[in-house]
Amino acid sequence: MVFLYICAGVLPVTILWLILTYNGLVKSRNKVEEAWSGIDVQLKRRHDLVPNLVETVRGYAGHERDTLARVTQARAEAMAANGRSAIEPAEARLGNALAEVRALAEAYPELQAAESFRRLQAELAATEDEIQAARRIYNANAQDFNTRIQTFPNNLIASRMSFAPRTFLELDVVADRAVPQVAVS
Repeated sequence: MVFLYICAGVLPVTILWLILTYNGLVKSRNKVEEAWSGIDVQLKRRHDLVPNLVETVRGYAGHERDTLARVTQARAEAMAANGRSAIEPAEARLGNALAEVRALAEAYPELQAAESFRRLQAELAATEDEIQAARRIYNANAQDFNTRIQTFPNNLIASRMSFAPRTFLELDVVADRAVPQVAVS
């Protein structure tokens, strides 16, 4: 009889634990998806700024067709990319192409002096900052989610319910990985 009472007490507690754990995992997964959506919004904003930037540069440095063509091609690839595994490298190529435009602008003082170019550069810089902030939020949520699905006893439910770990987003612009050079005069 005592065994039945123990089973009657343990069964509801176990069911409650299963429900709470599953709901917690779903909530954590949804936070990761929401964070990815924030990145997607900022990437779209960057995509919208690129044509204006290209046209402004073309007005001052029209003979730099190769650089402008790379930016345009990289933007098209980034916009066409589907799925995180395709989006990340496409956005990295776009970021590298935009870095070339910034470097190109240094060779044209009249371009740097143009109000429209400075405004676009400022908007693009702000957007890049927003993308980085959104990536940090995504990585924090991915880390929390991965920890939840990999720790005991949550991993017992996560493995049976197909909760897969999320990958972290890495620094994607090659120029940003370089160590800055300091010149002492």
